[in-house]
This record gives sequence, structure tokens and C-alpha cells, in this order.
Amino acid sequence: MDFSLSEDQEMFRGTLRKYLNHVGGTDVAREFIKGNTTLVDEVSTGLAELGSTAIPVSEEYDGLGLGPLDLVPFFEESGRVLVPGVQAETLALAVPLLEKYGTEEQKKKYLPGIASGSITVTLAWLEAGKSYGPDEITCLARQEGDDLILDGVKMLVPHGDVYLVLAKTAEGIGGEGLSLILVDQTEGITTRRLNVLDETQYVVELTMDQVKVPKSQVLGAVGQGWDVLQEGLLSFNAALSAMMVGAMDEIVSMAAEYSKIRIQFNQPIGRFQAIKHRIVNMKLDLETARSLSYYANWAVENQTADREAAVYSARSFTTEAFARLAADNIQIHGGIGFTEEIDCHLFLKRARYYQNYLGSVRKSRERIAEGLDWSAKKSERDVVSIG
Repeated sequence: MDFSLSEDQEMFRGTLRKYLNHVGGTDVAREFIKGNTTLVDEVSTGLAELGSTAIPVSEEYDGLGLGPLDLVPFFEESGRVLVPGVQAETLALAVPLLEKYGTEEQKKKYLPGIASGSITVTLAWLEAGKSYGPDEITCLARQEGDDLILDGVKMLVPHGDVYLVLAKTAEGIGGEGLSLILVDQTEGITTRRLNVLDETQYVVELTMDQVKVPKSQVLGAVGQGWDVLQEGLLSFNAALSAMMVGAMDEIVSMAAEYSKIRIQFNQPIGRFQAIKHRIVNMKLDLETARSLSYYANWAVENQTADREAAVYSARSFTTEAFARLAADNIQIHGGIGFTEEIDCHLFLKRARYYQNYLGSVRKSRERIAEGLDWSAKKSERDVVSIG
């Protein structure tokens, strides 16, 4: 089984890398942190003109009709230079769900705009003081004729044009009664920007006060939003793993290059075993994460039976390895690694942000066990006969 990218995918990667280097690489993220969003908007437009945003959208809605593996070069290169934005939420979460569960009206309304890069979609899930569990949702979507009236507050929501809101439409436990609702920016919605560790993220508190949306904006069946979301999270987490692999690749390059030019005791520090061995371990983590990421995206694209275990294996390993590499990179750079002059801190902040974004590493490991059906076998293992 060959998990390497095809010649066309590698050519696309080369084009993306050339473009992102041309516009300044991580300078885009640095400008965003300063409050200058002009460059980010230009890059988003440029990436759309290269066809990135059209990749997963089917051809009848102005897309290219390609799959998750074709998005891997895009996410790896975006992660390599820490491009701000909600590309993963839009292309790897909203598009697959719209394609599978969206009505014809919803597809016509959103997919062509996503393909052209003019519409972004994000997920409004977490609530203040709550976890990502299904029974923690208190945001209410009350039915009133053919409309839904939304009331509630969502936290740490990436800013976008459209919000995919997880709300309660009926009482229930374990995800029953929850619905996913497409909510455009409209009257009754207020946003307040929040400060987070990763300053390249535009994250808001989303308040909905008597927001009226047509019932036709529900994505999938009413009351079945939790199951729909879990399926969307498979493609999202596979994409997120690819983004982290791209960032890890850049970290290893930074560390290796610095070890060649930093001189101590009249020789490059890369000649010292303490540095040499650490970079080798970083490279091993990178290649393991890359293999897991490729397999996860392949499993999602081919809808294999083990896709849940594959995706969450990639997510859990890559999340931890990304944080580990980012910290090691600072150590290798020594004193200058702790300053804002070079990019080490940007990668560490991004890694810390992803550690609990839409789920923790521990939760990912629980999903691996569920995907391998270990939870069902637990009761069998608990019954032990002696004698």
C-alpha cells in the first residue's frame, strides 16, 4: 500500500509553498498579530485563486470534486507558515457535512461561495464553563412555526461568515435532541473577540438573543446533530493532523538549520550529541506523525472500517508530538528561542492551542478505544474465572 502523495499532489504542494514563501511565510501571521488583516485577506484570496478552496466541493457547485488526500498538501503548507483563518473548519468540516447531509437549497446557498473563497464556516460548540460533552449543551433552539429561535452563548468560536451552531431542539441525553444549525451573521448575533494564547487565532464569544432562523437551516435531521457532528469531526481531525505535520516539518528544518550556524566552543552545536540526538528524535516524531496523518486522510477518503481509530490515533499522537517538538526547538535555539525575534514561540503557541481544540488528547484516546471496539470487550475482560 503506497501512502505517498501523487505527482499532481506534490506539484500542487510546490506551487503553494512557492506562493506562501513569496508573500512572506510566517510574516502573514505576524502581521495578523499586529492587527493588520489586509495581508491575511490577500493570502486567502490568493489561495482561493490557486483552487485550494474548491478542492473538496463537488463540480456541480463550482468545485473540483476531490477528496481529503488532495487537501493534505494545502493543510500541510498552511500549517508550515501558520496561516491564520478557518480553512480546516470550512473545507474539512462544513463542506463534507454539507455534501452529505445538506439539502439542495443549502448546497446552492453555501458551496459555490466556499469554492470561490468568499464564504467561511466555523463551528460554535463549546459553552462557558462546560466541556465538549453532549450533555453540556444548554444553547436552546425553540421551534416556532417554521422557524427556530436561538438563545445561548458559545465560547471560543473561530470567527467566520457562517456559524454551525450545536443547539438543543429537544430534551435528551447522550446527544439526543441536539441539532446542527447553519446560522448566518444576522440581527441578534453579537460577537466579542477573546484573547487566547495563540494570537494568530481570531476567536469570539458568540451571543445569540432571540435569533430567528428558518427550520430549513438545520443540517441533517432535526435532533440528530450530535451524530452528524461526530462524522464531520473525522475529516476535520484528519485535516488538523495534516496542518500540525506541516508545522512540525518547519520546526525540524528550523532546528537543524540553526544547529549548523550556531557556534559554541569553535564548532556548530549540531556536532554535540545532546543536540544531534534531540533533532533525530524530532525527525522520528515528524515521520511517525506524517504516516499517521496520511493514513487517517486515506481512511476517511475511502470510508474504511477503522477510520475512527486511524483519525484519532493521528490526532492524539500528532498533537502531543507537535507540542514536544515546539518546546525542543526553543531549547535548541537557547536564549534567542525565548524571544519574539524568531518564530519559535509562534509554533509553541499554536501547538498549545491545538492541545484542547475541539477535544483533548485523552478524549481522542477514548475514541481510539471505541473505534477498535475495546470498550465492548472491557466487560468480557472484567469477568475473570479463577480455578
